[in-house]
Amino acid sequence: MPAPIRLRELIRTIRTARTQAEEREMIQKECAAIRSSFREEDNTYRCRNVAKLLYMHMLGYPAHFGQLECLKLIASQKFTDKRIGYLGAMLLLDERQDVHLLMTNCIKNDLNHSTQYVQGLALCTLGCMGSSEMCRDLAGEVEKLLKTSNSYLRKKAALCAVHVIRKVPELMEMFLPATKNLLNEKNHGVLHTSVVLLTEMCERSPDMLAHFRKLVPQLVRILKNLIMSGYSPEHDVSGISDPFLQVRILRLLRILGRNDDDSSEAMNDILAQVATNTETSKNVGNAILYETVLTIMDIKSESGLRVLAINILGRFLLNNDKNIRYVALTSLLKTVQTDHNAVQRHRSTIVDCLKDLDVSIKRRAMELSFALVNGNNIRGMMKELLYFLDSCEPEFKADCASGIFLAAEKYAPSKRWHIDTIMRVLTTAGSYVRDDAVPNLIQLITNSVEMHAYTVQRLYKAILGDYSQQPLVQVAAWCIGEYGDLLVSGQCEEEEPIQVTEDEVLDILESVLISNMSTSVTRGYALTAIMKLSTRFTCTVNRIKKVVSIYGSSIDVELQQRAVEYNALFKKYDHMRSALLERMPVMEKVTTNGPTEIVQTNGETEPAPLETKPPPSGPQPTSQANDLLDLLGGNDITPVIPTVPTSKPASAGGELLDLLGDINLTGAPAATPAPASVPQISQPPFLLDGLSSQPLFNDITTGIPSITAYSKNGLKIEFTFERSNTNPSVTVITIQASNSTELDMTDFVFQAAVPKTFQLQLLSPSSSIVPAFNTGTITQVIKVLNPQKQQLRMRIKLTYNHKGSAMQDLAEVNNFPPQSWQ
Repeated sequence: MPAPIRLRELIRTIRTARTQAEEREMIQKECAAIRSSFREEDNTYRCRNVAKLLYMHMLGYPAHFGQLECLKLIASQKFTDKRIGYLGAMLLLDERQDVHLLMTNCIKNDLNHSTQYVQGLALCTLGCMGSSEMCRDLAGEVEKLLKTSNSYLRKKAALCAVHVIRKVPELMEMFLPATKNLLNEKNHGVLHTSVVLLTEMCERSPDMLAHFRKLVPQLVRILKNLIMSGYSPEHDVSGISDPFLQVRILRLLRILGRNDDDSSEAMNDILAQVATNTETSKNVGNAILYETVLTIMDIKSESGLRVLAINILGRFLLNNDKNIRYVALTSLLKTVQTDHNAVQRHRSTIVDCLKDLDVSIKRRAMELSFALVNGNNIRGMMKELLYFLDSCEPEFKADCASGIFLAAEKYAPSKRWHIDTIMRVLTTAGSYVRDDAVPNLIQLITNSVEMHAYTVQRLYKAILGDYSQQPLVQVAAWCIGEYGDLLVSGQCEEEEPIQVTEDEVLDILESVLISNMSTSVTRGYALTAIMKLSTRFTCTVNRIKKVVSIYGSSIDVELQQRAVEYNALFKKYDHMRSALLERMPVMEKVTTNGPTEIVQTNGETEPAPLETKPPPSGPQPTSQANDLLDLLGGNDITPVIPTVPTSKPASAGGELLDLLGDINLTGAPAATPAPASVPQISQPPFLLDGLSSQPLFNDITTGIPSITAYSKNGLKIEFTFERSNTNPSVTVITIQASNSTELDMTDFVFQAAVPKTFQLQLLSPSSSIVPAFNTGTITQVIKVLNPQKQQLRMRIKLTYNHKGSAMQDLAEVNNFPPQSWQ
């Protein structure tokens, strides 16, 4: 049989193929020749054939028939054969195939080989694709090589040990003695892999974390030597000594210093040195500075050091590299709540990022800008954000409009400014605002009695000839219907009044009714406004009657019904028309987070209480009451009002899984649906009682251990606890939901109920999506009032979508630590 062609010739031949079909034909022909050679047990050219097979595998063609040939090459005594054999094993084999177990003995023999390069091949292969069975069998050999004096083998053994620990965590203690002297090594390769090994052990075991905290001074010394050492051609990258090792050490210091005062104190000085001495002109230096910033923010560092870290991120915002600017904005967004004043110093730079061409940077800058808004800068920030709303892409307008509404509601310096701002948003991006924008603005206008004439005049001018922004037209129609008499009389004092006749006002509303751009809802607003004007105007009542009667035969059923009812008012009940159509009274504000809410003040010291609505009265069905009282298996349960809206219809049934989903979500505390024998529970405003200028909650958890409340199907819920400074009976529970599966969990809703001797309130969650692979968490705050200091019990309900299926589960939490309720 002729000698097969060499790998180089095969590559050259394949590259000459002009079409995909021609390439496939060449590959199939060569694969047939390789199979024939394998069947004939041709030892001479086995290495060459496997190498060609690996190249075809890299091109995406099947090469599984070469797996056993790789094992034969590994068993060969020639180094060239072993090298190709191990490479083939790493590419073609994995732990899902039983074939890989056949090579365990070969790897064990090669780990004890007299040649270091053969040992290195075996270590690389085991560290790449070793299964848990292989790791258990060969861990002893790896640990032995970890203690050898050969630095080439030690660095490979350390990386292999990382893989062994990931596969079999219980073998971690086996490597503990070997790690003692690893950091004394002068070789940077060994140091690098040693730090990777220590990081892996600390992340997987709290005991190892406590054990390795004593190594902080040694790590600080190594990092200091790297910074202060002179030029070393072997390790220099763009003028910085071994940046890869520096980054790894900073990550390990971050883990060791987290929640530990002594370790954090020991590394404060070196972190300041790294932050001030690292060159920022090259990307290498920026990478080290970014890791330094993350470490400073994660440990218990000094306030001056945190300001330095935020200033570094501020310099990143001026960098020409888009990736660096994005990283800086993301990091500032995470720290803005803890170091608000330091981030505020870079406000102008952050606002400039709103003009960036990159949409990712633009979105991060928008989110960070809203986080920086407070009562002191509301006018300037809103000016910039409104300018951004004018010019941004459509996909930003909805989020930007919502953010402006929320900020204006919290920090508006005056009602006129508030009304002007929201009207500007409606004029600019009315089609993108959320559904509750119209009723919220109507409520704001109604409550601002002194602004009625000014508002109706502004709205009238805003919709003259332009009906494209439907929410704006709806608000304008409502206001004209309510305050049309003020518009006609020209009583506006805030700006120069305009002269408008009754007929001109009706012309506008009739134009809205017949406009092709008007939706059915907008036409309903306009028709109702016209009807209301029949009691505000005196000269045009007959015209109004005519317009209303025309729409009595409209093809729009909603519009037709309104018109028929209004016609009846004119004819049969005309004596009642004035009373029915009189002005709306001042509307009461309804909150969305239960009876009270602690408002984020973004750097200001005064929390703002929200208005509350008293519980609705009225009897409740006894069957529903009993269902609710059965939530924890007794008749002493009080429900919690979740903040996440639900679209479920009310259920009269008593199914436990539907129980929390049917709770009233209007934001006002729902009356407990209890039978006559069970007393009604009132909702005292306990969270704001005795509010003073001191912090509402402790900044640092006062030694209360956290608990795992739920862990099932990849979803994990953890509770951490704080106690209120102003009211010792209030416990603040922060839930953290994480997802270890490979797909995101969407539409996540957390709900809870407690016994009636407690009062419980859920604040809004940080998101509704739990990211996969534990790459992020959802946080949500629960506030519990426990005046009688009884042991806390809680029933939780979880609903979410995962892998295309709707999931829901109930669990009871009874393992609250005594410090959280005593």
